[in-house]
Amino acid sequence: MALSKIQKFQIQEVIKTCLRSKFKNYKPESNYMPFHHALLGKDRMALFSFIQSLNTTFGSSIFEPVAMALSATHFKAARAQFVVGSEISEFAQKEIQTIINELSMGAEPNKVKEIERIRQVCQKGAMQKIKTVKVDLYIETQSTEIHLFDLKTAKPNTSNFKDFKRTLLEWAAIILAQNPNVKIHSYIAIPYNPYYPEPYQRWTLKGMLDLPQELKVAEEFWNYLGGGDAYEDLLDCFELAGIKMQQEIDAYFQKFK
Repeated sequence: MALSKIQKFQIQEVIKTCLRSKFKNYKPESNYMPFHHALLGKDRMALFSFIQSLNTTFGSSIFEPVAMALSATHFKAARAQFVVGSEISEFAQKEIQTIINELSMGAEPNKVKEIERIRQVCQKGAMQKIKTVKVDLYIETQSTEIHLFDLKTAKPNTSNFKDFKRTLLEWAAIILAQNPNVKIHSYIAIPYNPYYPEPYQRWTLKGMLDLPQELKVAEEFWNYLGGGDAYEDLLDCFELAGIKMQQEIDAYFQKFK
């Protein structure tokens, strides 16, 4: 099922709003680079600086709002920057550490079994306060299954995979402490494949993550949110938004000449 005309229009409006907000709030670096400016021009250097800044904030400033717009009509609930809670059971915390230790020693990740292990102890022992990162995208299906997404850059830092895994398990434990019977899933989401047309180099994430159960890349992620060929429709939305904003974009960078 492709995105409807209304959905495509809404998503284009979200993209344009996000980009206009970035134009309004962006402050170019004030670095004095006379040779770069002489060779390339201040407007091109300003564009280069803007793109670098946009890359660092693309997740929160554009991907999250677009994901919300895409999910709004497809799920029972969709929220960005969702706070899962702040309490985890003593035994669940110990179980998570045990799982991390086992994976560090070469055990095969199995998210389904890991969640069930946490479910068994999710309300045992004292409840402890914990500070964890917000969920980038929270989705609840019509059957009240919960899906939690941590949006990452296209090439996440491999040294942080253990922290990523812990976060995914802690989110599940916090939710289960509130409702031990809920069906809960947590994922790393990577919005696009930087290695295209080659497959995404999933081996870089192997070891800590159960790849089929904890990783959604490019089409897997966007098609899950919007159904059908949402990814291709989404690329069209970005292209059309860029075409419609071409004069605004050109006018913005003309200021730096």
